[in-house]
Amino acid sequence: MLTVCCFKWASPHGYRSRFGPEHVLTLQAMVGRHYPHPHRFVCVTDDPGGLADVETIPLWPDYAMVPSPHGGGNPSCYRRLKLFDPRIDDVLGSRFVTVDLDTVIVGDLTPIFDRSEPFVIWGETNPRSWYNGSMMLLTAGARPQVWTHFDPLHSPQQALSAGKFGSDQGWISYCLGPGEATWTTADGVYSYRVHVLHERRGQLPADARLVMFHGKVDPWSPEAQQADWVRVHYRV
Repeated sequence: MLTVCCFKWASPHGYRSRFGPEHVLTLQAMVGRHYPHPHRFVCVTDDPGGLADVETIPLWPDYAMVPSPHGGGNPSCYRRLKLFDPRIDDVLGSRFVTVDLDTVIVGDLTPIFDRSEPFVIWGETNPRSWYNGSMMLLTAGARPQVWTHFDPLHSPQQALSAGKFGSDQGWISYCLGPGEATWTTADGVYSYRVHVLHERRGQLPADARLVMFHGKVDPWSPEAQQADWVRVHYRV
């Protein structure tokens, strides 16, 4: 059975977004509406409050204190590298997909989640990195070098020096290089900032399945809530 996993942890002081249990419940509801197949939904979190109806997993401490190589105010998601630990199947099962909380699901997820490759990651968002960690699909144990080769003292700077953008996604891009299986707009996976707002003036593409709100605007932001399609789909 596929595990659908999200993360919720306390944002550092001054970070642009705050995530609460309502965002987990909304994602769970959207997955339930758009993935009509048996699945396990879990939230890895440091605060299970308000999530009595969600299976929660205690957030692991690994790499919690590794800062973003881009400086304060930028997200540091190195904790997600544990997804590549070969032993992660003890926690998440043998097959799992991770989805960020600032995602709006608008269409059938079956062709997104039922890919057969051992590793699939969202691509096509930043010319300085091949991959974006907002959504990843793994068979447990795939690409173990992302976990085993990471050095918290040196790896972030190595990825930055190579021109790779982001924290965990910068390291994933640097460690794996180009050529991994990805989701793109051809699969119905869109960036709100890049593909919807700038290229389509906020209009939802007809073939969209997911819209990722990576960046300063969240689905619950007043700006995003002005769009009818966001209000229709981003709900419990």
